[in-house]
Amino acid sequence: MKLLIITQKVDIDDDVLGFVHRWIEKLSPQFDLLNVICLKRGQYSLPPNVKVWSLGKEVKKSRIQYIFRFYKYIWKLRKNYDAIFVHMNPIYVVLGGVFWKIWKKKIYLWYNHQYGTLITKLAIRIANTVFYTSPFSFASKFKKSKIMPAGIDTEIFKNLENIQKQSNTILYLGRISPIKDVDVLVKTVNLLEKEGIKFVLNIVGEPGEKDEEYFKKIKVLSKNLEIKGKIKFLGKAPNYKTPEIYNQNEVFINLSPSGSFDKTTLEAMACQTLVLVSSRAFQNILPSNLIFKEKNPEDLKNKIIEIFNMESEKKEDLGRKLRKQVLQNHSLNILIEKFIDEFKKQL
Repeated sequence: MKLLIITQKVDIDDDVLGFVHRWIEKLSPQFDLLNVICLKRGQYSLPPNVKVWSLGKEVKKSRIQYIFRFYKYIWKLRKNYDAIFVHMNPIYVVLGGVFWKIWKKKIYLWYNHQYGTLITKLAIRIANTVFYTSPFSFASKFKKSKIMPAGIDTEIFKNLENIQKQSNTILYLGRISPIKDVDVLVKTVNLLEKEGIKFVLNIVGEPGEKDEEYFKKIKVLSKNLEIKGKIKFLGKAPNYKTPEIYNQNEVFINLSPSGSFDKTTLEAMACQTLVLVSSRAFQNILPSNLIFKEKNPEDLKNKIIEIFNMESEKKEDLGRKLRKQVLQNHSLNILIEKFIDEFKKQL
């Protein structure tokens, strides 16, 4: 079997998309040849049967050049792939779909956003199969769609016995942007401070280019607690370094809106770190005491205090149960098996 993967970035050092590198690594033994087209290429170390082709964003080419290179690559490589797997970017299905249909290539799209556009609808119509992980995904309502594991590498994301969790530590890890509601978390820890609760909030991540103003707002809200050392901005970290960060903190908090099925929460769970989320996508996975009301600092504050006050044995037992959930339902090994089954069915 020969596969073409199209993804946004191949970069082992990337804080958000670094996991894609591991996915490619794990997929590579299943294929004779694996070509990867990415918008931007960074650092990577992949097996000999994997070839990475960049559209050139790392050297800031124009969109017209990206499109030109895209068509150049799919034509040049057309005899070196039987199927195409497009990760999260439906526009590539729309751009290449007509050619792939003529060449009788099978098209697989991974789409997990809660909302879709006209381009998304068209891409889903063109694709043979669409994969998603959240029951709230836009793709979930289509007959050709299949729910998949989230693909957490549980060999990397695990409890590290040489690292001890620091008591009363709170972790936020991800992009600093309005949709992530980091301001709600800062308001929450201000409430903890008023009640005299001991804590440290570690914020790992950076804003995107469009979110600098929001970040400034967060810094203003955090000023007093940052001076006291109770809020720490630690910058971004590559995905492969995050298991250590999860293991250092007692509770991980994800404030993404209802419907989001954020991988970072599952990564934290795999590390046996306790989690608090507001997204309803986790309501069949997590007990109710680990789900707080969306955009509600008071409710989140109460849930944090409840975790802080848990007996250590109960925390450890809950952590083991969270990891078991990921192992049984969302591990990368299970995802790879399901991928290959789907590819073999249609090739």
